[in-house]
Amino acid sequence: METTGDHDWIRSCALPDHTELQERTLKTDQDIVIGERCRIDYGLFGNDVVVCEFSKINGNIVASGDARIDNWCEINGDVVVEEDAYLGEGVKIQGKLVVKGDLDIGDNVQIERGFEAKGWISIRNPMPVIIYIMMYLVAVLGIEKEEDLSSVLEKIFGDDDETTPSATPLMIPGGAVLNMQTFSVPEKMAVGSGCRLHGNIRAGSIAVREETTIFGSLHAREDASVARGTAIHGDVQSDGDVMIEQDVHILGNVSCKRLTLHEDARVDGVIRAPGGMKIERRTA
Repeated sequence: METTGDHDWIRSCALPDHTELQERTLKTDQDIVIGERCRIDYGLFGNDVVVCEFSKINGNIVASGDARIDNWCEINGDVVVEEDAYLGEGVKIQGKLVVKGDLDIGDNVQIERGFEAKGWISIRNPMPVIIYIMMYLVAVLGIEKEEDLSSVLEKIFGDDDETTPSATPLMIPGGAVLNMQTFSVPEKMAVGSGCRLHGNIRAGSIAVREETTIFGSLHAREDASVARGTAIHGDVQSDGDVMIEQDVHILGNVSCKRLTLHEDARVDGVIRAPGGMKIERRTA
């Protein structure tokens, strides 16, 4: 099985519906998958939480299911797990570890404030997280063959709402930088409906779904779309095309190549679209 660092299927970013960044914690009811070498300056709250190797989380991790933290990750906070926990080699936890189920722990793990485990404790190197994630995605997305991962994830990050699974995990790609000022990912980013986020989003392409509020700007190298009823408390900048749907409120400027703007959308700032602007009328 291929386990190199270049995994096309985890290079995109997806935030499920109703994801919120509140009190320095990124919170979702779904699973969370963090790619390798990420830096996240706030905590994580989800169902199963998976963190790939060499990532740094500057906050607490709270998992209502399992937690898997891969080799040489650093957690600057507590780790609280309602079920089982798996810690790879060299993991460093600056706070305490509380595990309600079983604990698998690798070599050279440091837990500064001690740990508590209700179940069995096994000192061994657990399965590499990257292999676990491939098995997890095959199962949770209903894929029969691993080769189909790319096409299924392409549907998740596309514009067709009907193809997005309701239980899509929160996926942060490798190399992402997340803090209260910036939410930067290398390629595609899909934000679900009913989300509430802080920070300027920078990505290859950005799709924001309905009734979401973002306290920051959108910066896309390619296309960007903002769905009905969403509010962007900042600018929308794109080197490609931008689509702004009905009842969207952009509190800043819009700058792009070509713009499609619904007549019931509102842009408070200046619009720059050298390639032209198309106004969409409401349906009868």
